[in-house]
Amino acid sequence: MHADLALQLLADLLWNALLIAAPLLAVTLAVGLVISVLQVVTQVQEQSLTFIPKIVAAVVVLVVCGPWMLRRMVSYSAALIAGIPTFF
Repeated sequence: MHADLALQLLADLLWNALLIAAPLLAVTLAVGLVISVLQVVTQVQEQSLTFIPKIVAAVVVLVVCGPWMLRRMVSYSAALIAGIPTFF
């Protein structure tokens, strides 16, 4: 395996990981930011107030985007496994 190929495989891996994790991270970040602003405005500092909405939002995103995430992982894995003979 050449160094160029290894770097390309690593770049593809990191790019796919970023794309798969982005919806979940973005929604969780947005919900956390909104809840934090509401906590500052109302001066209510309850830990479960940030935890529960984030969990609910994460579950909703996984239900909505889960099939796409799974298809993306499966297609990447299948392409990687199919390309093993060409790596050497």
